[in-house]
Amino acid sequence: MEELKSTARPDYRLHADAVTLRYEARTIATGLSLGIADSSFTVIVGPNACGKSTLLRALSRLLTPAAGQVILDGRQIGQRPAKEVARRLGLLPQSAIAPDGITVADLVARGRYPHQSFLRQWSKADETAVAAAMRATRIEALAARPVDELSGGQRQRVWIAMVLAQETPILLLDEPTTFLDIAHQIELLDLLAELNAQGRTVVAVLHDLNQACRYASHLVAMKDGAIIAEGSPAGIVTAELVEKVFGLPCVVIPDPVAGAPLIVPKGRSHG
Repeated sequence: MEELKSTARPDYRLHADAVTLRYEARTIATGLSLGIADSSFTVIVGPNACGKSTLLRALSRLLTPAAGQVILDGRQIGQRPAKEVARRLGLLPQSAIAPDGITVADLVARGRYPHQSFLRQWSKADETAVAAAMRATRIEALAARPVDELSGGQRQRVWIAMVLAQETPILLLDEPTTFLDIAHQIELLDLLAELNAQGRTVVAVLHDLNQACRYASHLVAMKDGAIIAEGSPAGIVTAELVEKVFGLPCVVIPDPVAGAPLIVPKGRSHG
């Protein structure tokens, strides 16, 4: 089968080119294109069931487009072996399930699987990567604990550590702040911002618009399977856009700490 010619920013390492995404007979998106700029912190926002997670699944090779293609490093992602893809991008899905009885250290260590082979087993580099990931997510004290005994927030940090241990240049995270309290949400987003500053490309689906505006270098707003707007938060976020995408009357003011757009909902009692 002849490979389609890409039109969605072929200079980007990762991009979706006119993809149609569906689950069986249900079409989620048609003709959707998105380029992920290298070394960007791209955040995808939108109402529930608008296609954010589906797009992330397609970008990570978990979902094959019904039409169009996803390109990773100049080649259709589905034509690359799974292990090769896992060395290039790491994915934190929305609902990850750990094997029964597995310990925190063993689960994080599974992030090193893509780097191992018959000729290359566990090494000092693997040990260093796992230790660094656990330190970054502050879960060293949980190393010997079974994952299924942890709280939701602790489990989420363990899964993030596993993805970090892969040491991939691209990170895809679907609602990574789920189950985390506000302090750990900011801690995680600060960590992702640090990794991004070090050169990693980060793509995250977030529900909190104000966190998205504060941390994203590139914001993508979706609705009904389509991209309504994309660009820097300061360049695209207006009260009109928020109401169009979310149906939420609001006022947009400068964030007094970060200077990014800050969305203040009007609500019924103040509308």
